[in-house]
Amino acid sequence: MPKLYEYLGILFYFYSNEHEPIHIHAKKAEFESKAEFYIVNGIISEIKIISVKGKKPLFGTELKNFQAFLEHYATEIVIKWIDYFVYHKEITFEKITKKIK
Repeated sequence: MPKLYEYLGILFYFYSNEHEPIHIHAKKAEFESKAEFYIVNGIISEIKIISVKGKKPLFGTELKNFQAFLEHYATEIVIKWIDYFVYHKEITFEKITKKIK
């Protein structure tokens, strides 16, 4: 399970046996959601935040922080997905301590 980021206590990661569409999991305490990235002609056309089966979804401030993070880091997340699942490269973990505005 490669961990990609930590942002305001939210852990962002891929599972090692992931599937398409490209997506990332976000977890804080017992809450977990995921974001799916839809790409058309090489451009992210849509990001959908969805629930994870059997888990309570992020809500309130954590959901807003998740959304802000996705808006800022979407392209980097897609690049990391491709690097890890297509090119089998190591993924470096990054802790982000500055709040995204």
